[in-house]
Amino acid sequence: MDWLFYPIRDFLVFSFENGLERLQNLPNIFYTLLISFGLIYWMFLQHKLNKKAEQDPNQVK
Repeated sequence: MDWLFYPIRDFLVFSFENGLERLQNLPNIFYTLLISFGLIYWMFLQHKLNKKAEQDPNQVK
């Protein structure tokens, strides 16, 4: 099984040393902003849908 795991290990070590270490904290900032904007969008959309549901008397609640 070494023929399978050593190349995977080497690839992961290479990608970490040459990618993530150079980017430092940028991936964390990117994903934090992406999730924050997604949650804000979701809250506005949910607010709009709640208003629409209150106006519909045939809505199952």
